[in-house]
Amino acid sequence: MTEEANSGTEASVDTEALLRSLLRKEGNWVEWGQSCQQLQKSGYTSQAIFEATGFQPIHQNQLITAAQVYASLVSGATEAVLNYFRQQGSEVLYEFRILAQSDRISAATLACEKKLDSEAAHDLAKALKDFSRLSSLPDGFSQSAGDAMAYQCWKLARQQADLQERSRLIARGLSYAQSETARQQIEKLLTDFTVVKSKPAPRLPLYRLETEDEMPRLIPVVGRFPLTKADLQTVPLLEEVGPYRMIQFSGSCAWVGLPGWQAVLNADDPIGILAAVAHLPVPIEGETGEVLLVIDRQQREWQSDSYFLVEQTEGTNPSIELKWFETAPPCPLLGKVILVLRPKRILDESVTLNPWLIDE
Repeated sequence: MTEEANSGTEASVDTEALLRSLLRKEGNWVEWGQSCQQLQKSGYTSQAIFEATGFQPIHQNQLITAAQVYASLVSGATEAVLNYFRQQGSEVLYEFRILAQSDRISAATLACEKKLDSEAAHDLAKALKDFSRLSSLPDGFSQSAGDAMAYQCWKLARQQADLQERSRLIARGLSYAQSETARQQIEKLLTDFTVVKSKPAPRLPLYRLETEDEMPRLIPVVGRFPLTKADLQTVPLLEEVGPYRMIQFSGSCAWVGLPGWQAVLNADDPIGILAAVAHLPVPIEGETGEVLLVIDRQQREWQSDSYFLVEQTEGTNPSIELKWFETAPPCPLLGKVILVLRPKRILDESVTLNPWLIDE
């Protein structure tokens, strides 16, 4: 639906009536919030509503959210509280959006009794939210909204060395305390001047990548030789995103992380293949196990000093193999070998399981 209502339909009459009502500011703020929400659900943008009614987009959001909070109070709040907020206090109820329904009711009741403004309502909502996260009730404080705020003041006052600020927090806590035991806990601070420092938040374990070698690159592993050309083509071209080279991949694939060596970083479309040393075109001195071949599928131009993957079509089972060509070959090249990676040398496997053997 477009920003303007389509004429001639029942829905258009409703939206036009809502726009007209908002323009004339008919009804109370709860109805304004409900009207804004209905218009947005009908396809109107907040900017279109603003141009037609004068309600700023940020004000629309506040009204819609506050109206939703008001609706959650209807089943539990007293008529006096509901009547109070029907006439005013959208900015107050907006602050209670972060609270559970039971806490909203107690917060709204307290806000009504004390005629709280939006700033005080913000502090109350934060105090109730923090209070709800406690594993058990603090000694002397009940679950009421007033005691939750009183506890916050009591906690901050104990941490305060400035006597003037400490006295202000004590007075504020006493004004909110709803239980006698909470008042007693706060009144103890009038004679106990011990400062209980809050525990500082721990430092974040912050690191920075300083060199390219520290940034690994994920390489999809096709499998182990023998493989076919079709196996090679099952791995799609991957796109790395952002400074951390993130990869989004929905298929199933094995992966290996390689250091950010220049040969690896410069590759356009690298893949990995596991190969037994005995199956390589030339032997590798001192190696008898398995190595990881890194192939760049984008590099398909023949070079006399490089090895390439090609398809071996002789026989009944075509497969791919690694070859070196002294001259340009007649067959298509499937990718260039840019790296042959040997595993880390382990002198004694028992040492890796028991590192204390070499601590000295």
